[in-house]
Amino acid sequence: MELIRGIHNIRTQHYGCVLTIGNFDGVHLGHAEVLNGLLNDAKKYNLPSTVMLFEPQPQEFFAKDNAPARLTRLRDKLRLLAKLGIERVICISFNQQFANMQAEQFVTEILINKLGVKALTVGDDFRFGKRRQGDFNLLTKMGQAAHMDVKSTASFRQLNARVSSTLIRQALAEGQLAQAKAMLGHDYAISGRVIHGWKRGRKLGFRTANIALKRQVCPVNGVFAVQVTLNDKTVYGVANIGNKPTFNGTRALLEVHLFDFAQDIYGQFMHVELIKKLRDEKKFETLTQLTAQIATDVAAAKQCFGLN
Repeated sequence: MELIRGIHNIRTQHYGCVLTIGNFDGVHLGHAEVLNGLLNDAKKYNLPSTVMLFEPQPQEFFAKDNAPARLTRLRDKLRLLAKLGIERVICISFNQQFANMQAEQFVTEILINKLGVKALTVGDDFRFGKRRQGDFNLLTKMGQAAHMDVKSTASFRQLNARVSSTLIRQALAEGQLAQAKAMLGHDYAISGRVIHGWKRGRKLGFRTANIALKRQVCPVNGVFAVQVTLNDKTVYGVANIGNKPTFNGTRALLEVHLFDFAQDIYGQFMHVELIKKLRDEKKFETLTQLTAQIATDVAAAKQCFGLN
């Protein structure tokens, strides 16, 4: 899959495509419906299937720390989009200059002149341009004049409820991992490179591999039984996601204790799937209490995987 970073990197060879636009946060089953329509258009017109998304996501740009918790970072989005068969992703830097672009200018200069979009698939609630003045009706009107087929994909429905990133965030916040998985189409996961932490875990007898949560708000918090992919191998463990209140931590962190594992993996990439929530994160008065609780968590996670 080809990644184009920024409007300035769109070249003449990228002219001619079928396109969909959105955040695709989580790349859930609702998104899969939109993307299936895109892939069908790609076959129909014999043109590359192309996804346009934004970094940061628009709500993160405007609302900062008050933005909804992000489900997936860019790397995870790209992995999931590639798995669905998308050929090309255009990642637009969402900054003040882009936010000030008029809706008509966006359609004319980027969609028509730069990309030569033959078919455009967007959600029925898609809004764009300065002050969100652009909508589906504008796209349809301008598309007709440019011979660009514009169509809306109806919201995917499951159990009579709309599949959305908002509902997935709610399920994750409530610890309903099975419900989130049903909407995502896969287990919710966090991935990243292992960093050096405080090394408190090894002093307590439970070494951890740590991943910094580089997002403004995290959608999950607590202790989980996890399945980890590391160097193409599967390892099981127990993870804490939060701010380590017992140690008065302030930075959100994913800490994973891997069962029967003692390798040095600093700097390596780790993919962590949350399988079952064991409990909420809490502050303990003593390290003895914390150590006892971790031992209980380890036993519960091992039982989840049939490892006891």
